[in-house]
Amino acid sequence: MSPLFKPSGSSGTSQKLSHARRLSVAPMMDWTTRHCRYFHRLLAPDALLFTEMVTAEAILHAGPKRFCQFDASEHPLALQLGGADAERLAAAVAAVGPFGFDEINLNVGCPSDRVQSGRFGACLMAEPDLVAGLVRAMQAETDLPVTVKCRIGIDDMDAEEGLDRFIDIVGGAGATVIYLHARKAWLNGLSPKENRDIPPLDYDRAARLALRCPELDIILNGGLTDSDQIADAILPLNETYGSAVFAGVMVGRSAYQTPDRLADMAADYFGHPSADRYDVLQAMTLYAAAQMQDGIPLHAITRHMLGLFHGKKGARLWRQRLGEEARKEGISADLILTAASSCLSLLSTERVA
Repeated sequence: MSPLFKPSGSSGTSQKLSHARRLSVAPMMDWTTRHCRYFHRLLAPDALLFTEMVTAEAILHAGPKRFCQFDASEHPLALQLGGADAERLAAAVAAVGPFGFDEINLNVGCPSDRVQSGRFGACLMAEPDLVAGLVRAMQAETDLPVTVKCRIGIDDMDAEEGLDRFIDIVGGAGATVIYLHARKAWLNGLSPKENRDIPPLDYDRAARLALRCPELDIILNGGLTDSDQIADAILPLNETYGSAVFAGVMVGRSAYQTPDRLADMAADYFGHPSADRYDVLQAMTLYAAAQMQDGIPLHAITRHMLGLFHGKKGARLWRQRLGEEARKEGISADLILTAASSCLSLLSTERVA
């Protein structure tokens, strides 16, 4: 059986960053905040984390500090930008330079109406020459890798010729890492939520692209949930084509909604023990206490932790306490550990039974 992923370092970027791309957590609006990323870093010490998408205009109007603060432990960390104006994107890249991100990613995959109205996101797949110009402009302002996240196509675009042409042009501009959501985006007729589920997944199309462009690192995204499901999807492709075709995987909702799966995937792909749940919660308690001293409400942190006991005895108690009690005035960060102790006691009882 062939290895799951291509060897690290094949894209010409630093080997450490290539290694981290074996597993990345997708940028998700209102979810992958800095507090969420701190939590995810404890679960997945070596994975590549992403910010929420930030538009170039937001950075230039409100200033980068509002969007670019993060804890040093979040490295390696990619900033995802949205925009369609080369000059404005270049200015945004220059503005965020001092914050020390590890990668700059261009969003060419979001299908929302609001994003389309700004002429960026997935609709840019219809304009590969424009995207190439955006990549070049961004690269001119940074030494960091500038990468692209896209779909396998949009609307009536041919998923074979159209995707090949898009990647040839964008890759030719210097984007050597592509995060590929293996579904089309239907910009006319489907909502953003429907675009996450209704267009069929086509992992084989993604594999054909990776094989056609061995000089690129293709990161597979879309519908991936856990280590077993990912292996079931990728290993047959590796065996069919005789080698590992993808450089890594990007996981979104599953990592957020079921954090235990993120910890297990990180252990599988990076070869370390799975994060101990109680150790993670102790660290989050200390983190929350420090953040609360700076005026951050506890629920702004705990809302990202609600899935930690998903599918286990005590899950409802955990969600209630962290989702409701965390909003109460005067509540302490110790709520995290007291709630966890109750849930872990229930789990122990279940194991004995």
